[in-house]
Amino acid sequence: MENAVMPHWKRNLYILWFGLFFNHMAYTLSVPFFPLFLQNDLGIQSGLEVWSGISISISFLISGLCAPFWGSLADRYGSKLMLIRSGIGLAIAHLANYFVYDPYTFIAVRIFQGLMAGFNPASITLVGTNTPEKHVGYALGVISTSTAAGGILGPLVGGVLSHWIGLRGCFIASGIITLLSAVMVIWVKEARGPRTVVRTSILGDLKKAAATPGLMRIYGLILLVSTSVLIIEPVLTLYVVQIGGDVSSATLSAGIVFSAIGVATVIMGPRWGRIGGKIGYEKTLFIGLLGGGIGSLLQLTAYNLIYFGSLRFVYGLFFAAVYPALNALIIKYADRDFRGRAVSLSQTANQFGIVLGPLLGGFLGGWTGIPFIFLLTGIVLLGAAWTVRVSERNQANKPGLGMAAAEAGGNSIKK
Repeated sequence: MENAVMPHWKRNLYILWFGLFFNHMAYTLSVPFFPLFLQNDLGIQSGLEVWSGISISISFLISGLCAPFWGSLADRYGSKLMLIRSGIGLAIAHLANYFVYDPYTFIAVRIFQGLMAGFNPASITLVGTNTPEKHVGYALGVISTSTAAGGILGPLVGGVLSHWIGLRGCFIASGIITLLSAVMVIWVKEARGPRTVVRTSILGDLKKAAATPGLMRIYGLILLVSTSVLIIEPVLTLYVVQIGGDVSSATLSAGIVFSAIGVATVIMGPRWGRIGGKIGYEKTLFIGLLGGGIGSLLQLTAYNLIYFGSLRFVYGLFFAAVYPALNALIIKYADRDFRGRAVSLSQTANQFGIVLGPLLGGFLGGWTGIPFIFLLTGIVLLGAAWTVRVSERNQANKPGLGMAAAEAGGNSIKK
């Protein structure tokens, strides 16, 4: 029975929003300063870019490889337990960085941090499986804004704290904030029906995902989308300088420009969730990819920072539709007892995109020039939008599926 004051699903949503917000803020509070930490505290003077890239990418790679395992445990023992496990583990990893004095130990701690990851997919799974169907789109839209908001505030707080308490002090702050996010989860109420504990494997989960119509296509889109988002990150500061930014303040200017997408996501994320519940998540995904593709192409025309930042913001208003729609489609397609693993497999695809994007962007930026990256990203996103549109039409034209798809995507869904 739902709480007389507030439904459990909405209470969970608010708690997990703040939990994810603090969790992501804690991460972005310290990670932007890894190069400085490696150089000033760990004594890396040559190959700094390589060490920085490895220290950032290794955690995402390990996290992606481990995500199906944690998703399997979430299906068997509940997402709440996985949230607490991840929150405490990540807090320990942040705190451990304080005691690091050589780069090899630092990499080892980053590997441990990748092993302990999983707070984000566990949150999405819990929200998706404990929210009435008619509110799933809205809830996933809201939850998508938490990491965006944390990503905006984290670097700003980290910049202030690094001057006040030093870079090592930032790791202590990250650990305390992450532990707070884990404590908050205690008040989440997870409704779990009877479940059969089945031994699973990554290969078995992949086979089940492949046998579930639509899932592998969604995973491919997640890989593509996460790659397209991160592909510009290694060269964004350089591009800011190219279009007239001051070299001495390029990092700050790039941070402001990059955060424009996060601000747009906070504004439009919940709205796209509601729109998806009304018109269908496939249509919402198509709009987001189409807007993202056009927005990427328009960034080729940037001639000053204000114009470029404005284009990034508008691009973000449309692109904010993509992740909530993809997450909602996973929840829609996957069986209830497979949703935790299904979301974790999507996390694997997302993490591989996070690893691939910066590597590809750095290579292309030096080989073909930065404008080509915007051109390539725009063409790829427009191609993805076209495939989504074709898939939606094919599904609607199949006998007996058109009405079901319309009902699944619209307000006609009843719980």
